[in-house]
This record gives sequence, C-alpha cells and structure tokens, in this order.
Amino acid sequence: MERTELLPPLNALRTFDVAARHESASRAAEELHVTHGAVSRQIRQLEDALGTRLFDRVGRGLTLTQAGRELATATRHHLGGLARVCGALARSDARAPFVLSCPGSFLARWFIPRLGALKDALPELELHLTASDDNEGLRNGVDGVLRFQTPPFDDAEHQETRVLGTERIGPVLRPDSEWLSEASSPLSPEVLLGLPLLHTRSRPQAWPDWCSRQGLSSEGLDYAQGFEHLNYLLEATLVGLGVGIAPDYLVEEDLRSKRLVAPWGFVETEACLTLTLPQVGRARARHPHAEALGEWLARELATAPPH
Repeated sequence: MERTELLPPLNALRTFDVAARHESASRAAEELHVTHGAVSRQIRQLEDALGTRLFDRVGRGLTLTQAGRELATATRHHLGGLARVCGALARSDARAPFVLSCPGSFLARWFIPRLGALKDALPELELHLTASDDNEGLRNGVDGVLRFQTPPFDDAEHQETRVLGTERIGPVLRPDSEWLSEASSPLSPEVLLGLPLLHTRSRPQAWPDWCSRQGLSSEGLDYAQGFEHLNYLLEATLVGLGVGIAPDYLVEEDLRSKRLVAPWGFVETEACLTLTLPQVGRARARHPHAEALGEWLARELATAPPH
C-alpha cells in the first residue's frame, strides 16, 4: 500500500508544477493569483521537505535541476490526470456552471447586452463569463473559448473549433462629428485619409486591411491616439476623439441606438469568430449544455446588424 502521508502538501506540488511549466516564479504567481514571495516560499518548503534542490536560479528565471525535471514529469502527469477526472465529474452535471472565455471587448459590447435573451432561451444554463485575449486557448477550468481567429485553426489535442461567423470590420464615428457635416455626400472612402484615425495595438493591421479592401493606399493615413485594447478605442470614438474601426459585432448596440454611425459600411476579413470546445469522446468531458450554447451563439451572431 502506498504511503500517502509521505506526500508533500498538494498546494506546494501545484505551485511547483506551475513554476516548472513557466520556469518563472513571477509567471507562476500571475497564474495562481498569489505573490511572487508566496511562490518562492512554497518551492523552498517543498525543497526542504524533499531534501533536494528543484531549481537553479538563473538571473530572474528558474532552471529545473535533474530532481526538478523528475518531479515535474510526475506532477504534470498526475495533477493533469486529477484535473481531467475532476473536470469530467463536474461537467457530467448539467447544473454545473459553464465557464466561457472570450475577449473583453466582445464580452462587454456583445455578450452582456444579450444575457437576458440567453437566459430566456436556455433557462437551465448557468453561465460564468471570463475575459481573455484572442490568443488564449482552452485551459483547465474553462468549458469553451470564443475568439477571433484566422484559418487554418491550430487546434490543440482533444479540442474542436467551430466557426460561428465571419468577421466584418468598418470605420465608425459619432453622428454629430464635424467631419460628417463638412464632407460631401455620398461619402467616399478617400474622405478617411484626412481624418484622425484611432487605432489599437491589439489589431495594428485593421486600418491597412480596410484600406486594401477599398483599393486605397494606407501610406497616407493620419493615425491619431492609439489604445491598448479595442474597448478603449471604442470609448474614445464615442466621446468624439476620432474615427474608430471595429468588427460590426462590437458596435451593433451603438449603431442601433444611434450613438455611432458607419457611413462606409463593413467589409469581410479573413478572420472568423470561433468557439473552441473539448473534443467529444476524449478524457475531458464536454459540458452537457455546450451544443445548445453553440447553437444559440450561431443564431444570435447570424442576426444582421444595422449598418
């Protein structure tokens, strides 16, 4: 019989596992939502309990020793197995929350306004929404990921990605903008070349891509204020700082309420809005409400926004 009392504390092993994966105490602290000092203490206590060094400290990073590599192999296998089994047990219960990860701008501007409609359509579904970025895939504790991707999709093992809709982007601005009143009608795309264009670091190619699809050169664009996230760019557009550019999904409510207008319309890009789920029949079970949620999302996204 195995002597489980000889095992170090599970929390210390988990902390070690994350630190070993990143080879960084700082990144482990970020993932575990604890301080750098807490990670260092857990690793030091684990090393003391085992009587061996698990990491060599190299600058600000960590390098696994031979003992550390052996333990990391074990924790990755056994903690991963525990996570899969616990996740499968939880997902087998339709009453368990469905954890959906999606970009913060999409969450704020498209999803939250539709939570009431989702509740009416799927009253048995308890949905937990968490913000992420477009580069974040399916991870432990998350049942599905919404994100914008460009095909071909590089699915990780045991995952499935389905396309929910095509991305369409276009310039938007306030209806009372002085640039609208001063421009001749109908508005041509060339008008934008002399206007202050707001941009975002998360999508640096948005304006050049739009210009390319309009047959315009992007060399003469007048870039104004830049922002870290698309949601900030749209807030700046709403207060009249310039002309923004965004997927139509994110400005549907603003267009409907006349807070923004899209005089030049929207053009399709190569990107798609996708939903990534665990693959059916694998060790990690798919949430019982996954199919119903995917179908609801596809229907809602197919609703044509007002242009």
